[in-house]
Amino acid sequence: MKYLGVFILALLLWNCSEKKAELTILSEQDFNTTYKGEEVKLYTLENSNGLICQLTNFGARVVSLYTPNKDGNLGDVVVGYGTGDDFINKKENFFGAIIGRYGNRIGEGRFVIDETEYLLEKNDGANHLHGGSDGFHRQVWTVENQTGNEITFSLLSPDMAGGYPGNVQVQVKYQLTDANELEIEYFAETDKATVLNLTNHTYFNLKDAGKSSINDHKLTINADYYTPVDGGLIPTGELVAVAGTPFDFTSATAIGDRVDTEDDQLAKGKGYDHNWVLNVNNNEAVLAAKVEDPVSGRVMEVYTIEPGIQFYGGNFLDGTIEGKYGISVDFRGALCLETQHFPDSPNKPEFPSVKLLPGEKYHSLCIYKFK
Repeated sequence: MKYLGVFILALLLWNCSEKKAELTILSEQDFNTTYKGEEVKLYTLENSNGLICQLTNFGARVVSLYTPNKDGNLGDVVVGYGTGDDFINKKENFFGAIIGRYGNRIGEGRFVIDETEYLLEKNDGANHLHGGSDGFHRQVWTVENQTGNEITFSLLSPDMAGGYPGNVQVQVKYQLTDANELEIEYFAETDKATVLNLTNHTYFNLKDAGKSSINDHKLTINADYYTPVDGGLIPTGELVAVAGTPFDFTSATAIGDRVDTEDDQLAKGKGYDHNWVLNVNNNEAVLAAKVEDPVSGRVMEVYTIEPGIQFYGGNFLDGTIEGKYGISVDFRGALCLETQHFPDSPNKPEFPSVKLLPGEKYHSLCIYKFK
């Protein structure tokens, strides 16, 4: 039996390599542009199984990720734009970007450290979102190192950039492993007390890169509680049990099964746009979520050392954006699973701390694993 298993694995890898020869990936030339005088480029990673990931230094973004379906055909599972100029000039939806300094929302665009109040841009109604309009997603990152399956981006965020204190040096390492994982590892240091909450904002559609809805994708989230929000999508500070609510994804459930249920929280987010409190976190990567597409047969697992995960169901996509391959990204045509500390943690002392002090080393890890 063990030889049969080896034979099947070899056959799958051979089939994947055959399908790869038929694949047309994004052109690196289409990303050769400049932003604020700095060169923007596209970089391509590949693992030994033939999986391909493409990234740009504009926002240190994931641009495309080609994985096999149940028939061995490689297809792109990432939704977004297909040229450097599109990322720069078209509507900003944070496609694939590293988010900082603070992933998610900070209430009223303010927080206090050691009795000093810091005021941030209110770019989401009365609140601050994703580091502001000129956050990490709108920066050209430096490429420090690149090999066939790994790349490291770095960025120096100066003191008071976006209203945040401290000179913060950030590194983000992407690795496409031979276990078919896209591993994202974050490192940072500061010279002044600050807050930091880094995440990745890749939009996924495991079926067809956004041509159709993700409502038939089956989702599991390893969380018994979530953080309900107010009308501005700022957590109230409560942890509420998911049991008996539309937020219960403790077993695999189609995303669309309950998304239109009459529920106050769903109404506030126009669907799912909430943070789940992960069950286990001992600073070791644990399974946070799992997505299964019944049509393509693709499965994506998400692992992290973070205490929370934001599930966003693409409720603010509206079909007005033309992305890669001429696809108009429609309502709920993509989903995000952003590993993170909780939204508005700087103003919620009961939440896990996001404070980073001089001499401390920030470290976070997110893994998207494909089967």
